[in-house]
Amino acid sequence: MAAFRAFAFSTVPHLVSETGAIKNIGALVSQQFPDVRRALIVTDAGFLKTGLIEAPISSLRAAGLAVAIYSDVVADPPETVVQHAVTEAKKNETDIVIGIGGGSSMDVAKLIAVLAGSEQELKTMYGIGNVKGSRLPLVQVPTTAGTGSEVTPIAIVTTGATTKMGVVSPQLYADLAILDAELTVGLPPKVTAATGIDAMVHAIEAYTTKHKKNPLSDMLACQAISLLSSNIITACEDGRNLAARQAMLLGAMLAGQSFANAPCAAVHALAYPIGGIFHVPHGLSNSLVLPHVLRFNAPHASNLYAELAEIVAPGISGSAEARTQALIDRMDTIARKTGIETRLREVGIAEADLDRLADDAMLQTRLLTNNPREVTRADARAIYAAAL
Repeated sequence: MAAFRAFAFSTVPHLVSETGAIKNIGALVSQQFPDVRRALIVTDAGFLKTGLIEAPISSLRAAGLAVAIYSDVVADPPETVVQHAVTEAKKNETDIVIGIGGGSSMDVAKLIAVLAGSEQELKTMYGIGNVKGSRLPLVQVPTTAGTGSEVTPIAIVTTGATTKMGVVSPQLYADLAILDAELTVGLPPKVTAATGIDAMVHAIEAYTTKHKKNPLSDMLACQAISLLSSNIITACEDGRNLAARQAMLLGAMLAGQSFANAPCAAVHALAYPIGGIFHVPHGLSNSLVLPHVLRFNAPHASNLYAELAEIVAPGISGSAEARTQALIDRMDTIARKTGIETRLREVGIAEADLDRLADDAMLQTRLLTNNPREVTRADARAIYAAAL
């Protein structure tokens, strides 16, 4: 019998996956936190405009909570947005934080929860395990099926013109995550595609990560890829299909649980500079470099890629290399069928930008160390060149 390597696994203690669950958020919160009185909902202006925020506000008020809203979250949130949000939370004497939105809103919600009840400064939290003390109760409600941020202990902050820093700490795990497909029906097909591929990247990278791969994360990654790959085209073509939408949310959450414990690698490392410098959405940045990183990694990871290929292309056979190619082809087909951009030049990146991208990618050591194959600067530039 094979001996298992030691591993640790953490995740959010309470999960609700139910279409329409947001209408019941007041009861869910009261049940778990009978003493909270003043909620702060953290979201962005785009989601606020949809009007979908009214149901959770009504539900929370009906349960006896006062509700304030912070809706100034922007994509790739800068430190100033976080600081402003924390000021609002303190002013409102917030005692529970509820993130409703994409990854950026949920990341800001995490940081409010740890900063509003603490004297610690944000800049001392960057890195791994640097959050001190406790936090306010935290509920996360994703409105995209992508980041998995509702079940990860990571928050990404833009710290300079183009640089990003991560806060990675167990205190960032929420107390409760609610998955409700009704909140995602308005997502445009291209956003649905890019966020869905982002979630698939999480699962692929968790399954092949170099250092913390473990049986629990593997199981979650496989189930995530199964749900995501079999529902993404339907969700893009028929955005009102609640069953497909709920399956996408569940898949993204499972992928989040997986990579929270078996961390991401070179796809994310190369995607970050694309987002940071060119303001390309995170999911699309991942999708643009994915096939090229898979090809680069194949000599070191084809056995694992072959196992994943059997999930996305059932009935596939042949050598590990042939099945790896089938995985790459399937991911490429999904990107093309959904109509998202597939080349860097389509998002405004030119040959002259590749050196800067490669330099920035090499700074992502937290991620690169997990890649199944070592990535040099020359490798990174060559991958970008292939994606151009």
